[in-house]
Amino acid sequence: MQSSNADEIFLSFLDELYKEYLPSKHPFFSHLGKLPFEKLHSPILLGQLYLRYQAACHATRVMVYHIPHLDSPKMRVRKLRIISDDDALKNGDTHHYQLSRVFAHLGAVQVIDDEDFGSLDKLQKILDPSTASFLSLVETLYPKSLGPWCIIEMFADDWMRALMNSLSLCFPSIKEEPYFSDCFSQGVETRHAQEAAELTSIILKESPELLTATIAGAWEMASGLDMFWSGLEQLILTC
Repeated sequence: MQSSNADEIFLSFLDELYKEYLPSKHPFFSHLGKLPFEKLHSPILLGQLYLRYQAACHATRVMVYHIPHLDSPKMRVRKLRIISDDDALKNGDTHHYQLSRVFAHLGAVQVIDDEDFGSLDKLQKILDPSTASFLSLVETLYPKSLGPWCIIEMFADDWMRALMNSLSLCFPSIKEEPYFSDCFSQGVETRHAQEAAELTSIILKESPELLTATIAGAWEMASGLDMFWSGLEQLILTC
């Protein structure tokens, strides 16, 4: 598909996906918030919730290094700023380590060490089918177009707020965790979403023939992310 207004078509499509697949509307988050106190305090359940959520986030952090088309010096600089917000925080900290500390403070069992979140292929072998499928999807889609990356950046702020709010009913202090508080106070994920959409628009203006693949990738990622939440919902309903 080629169009002189490919960027506008894509942004309109993103708006449609936002309305249809907004993570906070998924029943997983409402069910999580309604779990009985004693059930949500289970170290095993918290450990599994952490493992699956961290693995999904890890996949996107790994594969953002492989997104296409942002190859010019100016584009690489803008991409690096986004990556640095995840992987180059003060004193060697990262979003991964921040999230690990969140669940450690909640009392979660540590199923695997932080540094064992490495190869996506190896990680898939120890995960449940739903989470493994999501990792495989991210690994497949991210190098093909910028659409999947736009989806993850667009939804990240929403799902992080939904996760924090659901857990805060039993763990009020979670709102003070840097993983959440620093991100929200600095508008990190909102800024990432805007930047991803803007960079993709620039690419589509220059290369409108990429529109079809970009739209397809965005839809597949939105659908796959929704299925990932369904997998987490199944976990908390059957534990």
